[in-house]
Amino acid sequence: MNERRQRFFQMQVRGFLLHLLCMRLSEAQSIFIAGHRGMVGGALIRAITARHPEVKLHTASRQELDLLSQAAVNAFIANTRPDTMVIAAAKVGGIHANSTYPADFIYENLMIAANLVHAAFEYGVKRVLFLGSSCIYPREAPQPMPEDCLLSSPLESTNEAYAIAKIAGLKLCQHYRKQHGVLFHSAMPTNLYGPGDNYHAENSHVIPALLRRFHEAKQEGREEVVVWGTGSPRREFLHVDDLAAGCLHLLESGDPPDWINLGCGHDVSIRELAELVKTTVGYQGNLSFDTSKPDGTPRKLLDVAKMNALGWKAQIPLATGLAEAYSDFKTSLESHTARCV
Repeated sequence: MNERRQRFFQMQVRGFLLHLLCMRLSEAQSIFIAGHRGMVGGALIRAITARHPEVKLHTASRQELDLLSQAAVNAFIANTRPDTMVIAAAKVGGIHANSTYPADFIYENLMIAANLVHAAFEYGVKRVLFLGSSCIYPREAPQPMPEDCLLSSPLESTNEAYAIAKIAGLKLCQHYRKQHGVLFHSAMPTNLYGPGDNYHAENSHVIPALLRRFHEAKQEGREEVVVWGTGSPRREFLHVDDLAAGCLHLLESGDPPDWINLGCGHDVSIRELAELVKTTVGYQGNLSFDTSKPDGTPRKLLDVAKMNALGWKAQIPLATGLAEAYSDFKTSLESHTARCV
């Protein structure tokens, strides 16, 4: 048997054995959360600690592990040998950040996905859950967006770079699973918010951006708050603790789909959202819209029928979640721990 065929045979055998050994979270002894300092990673740690305190958690800060380096990722996984990996690490941002730094978004997110997925395969991680985004679906996708509309038409241009990188991560998991029999799968969350969000003045997502904007307007006594766009686009929002619960539900599933949508199943317009945030913050001034700014995709509502069929539904209403997020924001400001990067 020549070297190439021998290598191929060894990979097939290893893939088959890994498939036999793949486990549910309740059976895992250790789990690596990539991106534990982010909003999603923090929620995952809270959920796992509460429900599976017996599971050992592996984490690493950016200073401890460069996810853009295959060699560094390989060394970390070889040393820690986790049973399960959740890839929550990503370079994220809103329309402004995605439009301003597209090369950074596509490069960093491609490298994170490729390095972690390949290292997981090379060092025998039994299960990988890769977290993507609802922006992977086409700009003109049917609403609500089913999983099978992926790659059916062009993406939204304002976040194309990020979306392509997330599609690549999803496809990596799908094809490693197909070729090697490993249980690598993906979840596509809708727009997320909650404790630990990033409140950067320009690069944050819409909910933290609005919370900060209305809070500062209230503190400074401004008469008006301006929101980007027309206010007409519709968006779905999922509390990050609901996401974490959904991820744990997936990790307990024996044979999940290659990728599945994670959302709450209903949406609001940006105007409605702005009014909700205004009420949550207690701002008494006026609200206006800068129609010279881009709206982005007209609507992004996920079809969550597959996830519901697996026995999971989101539990936290938007108004309740916004109040919790605002309370967390104020607390983080007082303690000087607010993420504004």
